[in-house]
Amino acid sequence: MTGTGIFDTVVIGGGAAGLSGATALGRARRSVLVIDAGEPRNAPADGVHNFLTRDGMNPLALQAAGRAEAEAYGVRFLNSTATGASGGVGDFTVTLADGDRVRARRLLVTTGVTDILPDVAGLRDRWGRDVIHCPYCHGWEVRDRAIAVIGSGPMTMHQALLFRQWSANVTLFVHTAPAPTQDEREQLAARGIRLIEGLVTSVDVTDDAISGVTTADGRTEPAAAVVVGPRMEARSGVLADLGLTPIEHSSGVGTHIQSQQGGVTSVPGVWVAGNVTDLVAQVVTAASAGLMAGATINADLLAEELADDLARYRARGPYQQTPQPMFEPDRFA
Repeated sequence: MTGTGIFDTVVIGGGAAGLSGATALGRARRSVLVIDAGEPRNAPADGVHNFLTRDGMNPLALQAAGRAEAEAYGVRFLNSTATGASGGVGDFTVTLADGDRVRARRLLVTTGVTDILPDVAGLRDRWGRDVIHCPYCHGWEVRDRAIAVIGSGPMTMHQALLFRQWSANVTLFVHTAPAPTQDEREQLAARGIRLIEGLVTSVDVTDDAISGVTTADGRTEPAAAVVVGPRMEARSGVLADLGLTPIEHSSGVGTHIQSQQGGVTSVPGVWVAGNVTDLVAQVVTAASAGLMAGATINADLLAEELADDLARYRARGPYQQTPQPMFEPDRFA
């Protein structure tokens, strides 16, 4: 797309956060380009949940509907991957995987995270189906089943105790998580959660469904769903050359790009929204964050335009001034 001019905003990432931000900007009559390869993190899941009026909707169908809405407001889409960005506020250059480049006055990065799963055979193949991590996203769907929690990080105890709310049959496999303290063992016992120490070697599948979990000592425990706590690492390589690098989240569950209210980052002209900055954001909260980032970007662009218009207005002198509109709708068409 080299040579197509400069967009008001280039959005990198076309999930809920990116589409919501792009739609807000499109409705504000901004020129917007969304760069996305069409591979959302939640693609393996059957449906999106806790999204009012969209509960159970297939993630890819939700993305398609979001694209259609954004396109209705003039948002353009490019099926590609952004590999880098340079420049500064007012004139960024985004480099694409094929070497092409696009320019933007502002950037909104909504690239999400990469889930690093425990090294257990069979786990990745079932991820997003009956290997899950969030009780609010998937707890209802596995209610009353035998649930195996495979420990792998600082949120292991929290997960085990939470999922007990959805099923009375929960087993915590310590695996690589820190050994439970005496107090934690008592909490598990009080809630009727079984505790099995040692490593898990595989997740067993029968008839395209999880049937059990096998441990290093050769024992197999029945299970119909597996809970893990993946390490989440921000997909933020596109920002590296701009000086934005991910930092460890205070919870210890992964890395993220720090931002302030509205998705503002430490680099002028660059915003972030969704899981790349908020590791626990669900689809509906990512969409909300994208909306707020889009509104904040629009306000920032307006402030820049107002300053330019005011400077030109004042340059004409007190006796040569003529009324000028504060905003010309087709100015950036």
